[in-house]
Amino acid sequence: MKKFRNLVIGGIEQKVFNLILITVIVITIAFMAVMTYQNKMLSRLSAETSERQQQSITEINDQVMDQVVRSSMDRTTYLESVIADELFHGFGIRVEMLAEYAQKLFSDPDGNPQAAFAAPDPLRNGEITAQTILAEGVDPSDPLLVSRLGTAANMSDMMISMFDASDVTNSCFIALPEGAFLVTDDRSGSKFDSQSNAVPYDPRTRPWYIQAVETGGLIFTDVEVDAFTGDIGVVCAMPVYVDGRLEAVVGSDLFLTSMRDAIEASDENGGFLCVVNQQGHVVFSPRTEGPFRVLSGKEADSLLSSDNPELAGLVGESLRGRTEVRLITMEDGEYYMAGAPMKTVGWALISVFGRDALSRPAEMMHEGNQRIQREAVTAYRDSSAKFRRSTMILLIGLLVLLGSAALILGKRIVKPLNTIIRRISQLNEGNLEFKMEDTYRTGDEIQVLAESFADLSHKTVQYVDQVRTVTAEKERIGTELHMAYQIQESMLPNIFPAFPDRPEFDIYATMEPAREVGGDFYDFFLIDPDHLCIVMADVSGKGVPAALFMMASKIILQSCAMLGRSAGEILTKTNEALCSNNKMQMFVTVWLGVLEISTGKMTCANAGHEYPCLLHRNETFELVKGRHGFVIGGLENVKYQEQTLQLQPGDKLYLYTDGVPEATNDRQEAFGTGRLTDALNRDPGAGPEAILENVHSAVQAFVGGAEQFDDMTMLCLEYKGAVNSGEN
Repeated sequence: MKKFRNLVIGGIEQKVFNLILITVIVITIAFMAVMTYQNKMLSRLSAETSERQQQSITEINDQVMDQVVRSSMDRTTYLESVIADELFHGFGIRVEMLAEYAQKLFSDPDGNPQAAFAAPDPLRNGEITAQTILAEGVDPSDPLLVSRLGTAANMSDMMISMFDASDVTNSCFIALPEGAFLVTDDRSGSKFDSQSNAVPYDPRTRPWYIQAVETGGLIFTDVEVDAFTGDIGVVCAMPVYVDGRLEAVVGSDLFLTSMRDAIEASDENGGFLCVVNQQGHVVFSPRTEGPFRVLSGKEADSLLSSDNPELAGLVGESLRGRTEVRLITMEDGEYYMAGAPMKTVGWALISVFGRDALSRPAEMMHEGNQRIQREAVTAYRDSSAKFRRSTMILLIGLLVLLGSAALILGKRIVKPLNTIIRRISQLNEGNLEFKMEDTYRTGDEIQVLAESFADLSHKTVQYVDQVRTVTAEKERIGTELHMAYQIQESMLPNIFPAFPDRPEFDIYATMEPAREVGGDFYDFFLIDPDHLCIVMADVSGKGVPAALFMMASKIILQSCAMLGRSAGEILTKTNEALCSNNKMQMFVTVWLGVLEISTGKMTCANAGHEYPCLLHRNETFELVKGRHGFVIGGLENVKYQEQTLQLQPGDKLYLYTDGVPEATNDRQEAFGTGRLTDALNRDPGAGPEAILENVHSAVQAFVGGAEQFDDMTMLCLEYKGAVNSGEN
């Protein structure tokens, strides 16, 4: 940039002056040209425009409005039906989930615990609870009924979660053929009459039960009145069969109050919506007269059999699929109509719009146009002459005034900017803070710029200090966590071979924590020369708290085992010790086995841990399923059942924590026990260390680069047989 006296050529001062000067000149030229042209054209255009507009409005209105109505109705009807149907579709999916879970429970009732169930409690009204209601005459003490209700009650938590997650759900339930009804809702008080007596309820007589059993699959009922609340709704139900025998009917109620209110509020501007069921009866409609009024089932006439064949045809096609917009003649006029199906429940949404409403926009546009033209022409003629004279005088004066102001304004704008530039150039590593000065307080964007830069520099100084503090703190924490990991690692057996002087067996184990320290642990030790104790455990939580609880659990388990107790007694005593002082309410899942080396007999107990995998007689690894006990540290006075495994020479036992089957990839898919057994059987004849390496490689290949949030611990024992047996 160059300077000419006090003016910087190419700077902001010159640009401001040039901008104002050019703007004034362009405005003056444009104004003179426009005024000259307008004076000549106004009279002619006013008359011609008025005539053309009137003709165009009359000719085009019907065509345009017809196209607009058809296009709008087609999209609106389809979208409204999709939105309404999506509500029912999602509801059906939740009921199918209930049916699938119920089928699993009743397929293996002995393999699932008996859950608690209770009758409705009026004191818990307003609280989401699972309540058991029996039909009149059903014996509540019947052992078979009590057992089946105990199995069904395992669904209580799932039904409570589904009810709580939806604003339109009336209830979730499961009904047994014996006349028992387990329902989840927040209206336990509605199950009693005015004298506070419990009201019996027989689900077998309800339409949804009968329809579900007759259909044999997922069903939606017609609109019904709820037996307990009196609200309108639809019931979605599905029967549960095991080996061809009806075990239960599960379902859920869906409130339709919001749909009814939306339909009733749709009657405006000449159009409205209505819902028709499979029989052609109008379910929801804002109209109280005519063929679209809502009547009870006995009084209602089916639109499918209407005297108007066009209307009947439209309704029938709407129930089967999406229709185009049609113009249908009714007794009180012509109506545009379109329909779309609600496939999940077999209903249809019908959109109706009166044709006589099309002429209203044209009439309003024509009247408004004429009024505006008359007022505009009059006002323009009155002010045009005065405006031309005064404007020319003002433009000349404005040109002189703005030219002078441009020079002054340019200097004012540039001065604080130059000061800011000088101050910024003085900043260095020892002085990074830019402070506000009175020079920068211009009340415009320059002040905002200065304040922003001052705030930025202040935050930069603070951030630099924070980075230094945080960096030092992270280094300290990292050192402590590394020491904690080393301590934890030293607590576990990590020297292999672990028992080089014992040819009867071989054992190998690994642990890979999700964080610097983890909550998983394994252990193995000789109780006496003929008994080997093996432990695989997973502590709740992660990090340092879990590691500390892990160390305490490991020490207690080993102490109890060295007393020569059985596997179940070891877990029982460990549970008592941990529960006695468990202020943090942590727990640990444990699989513990005691191997009699001379015979291969292993006595084991499971406290809520993953099932082990066993390779028996040189075949393939398979899951060894048994009854789970409760987790250690979770509940006092728990007894643990024992299971016996007879190991033969060459048998291998694989133990692991849930970090292996629950390892997930970037698609949120779990590794699972299926892939686990496949990895074990890749080379079942390999040694324990190679088997663990095969599983680890399979898991890493599956998860890829996805971050893992759980520890992964594994142990493999190979039993080779007693020395004096000659089989090792």
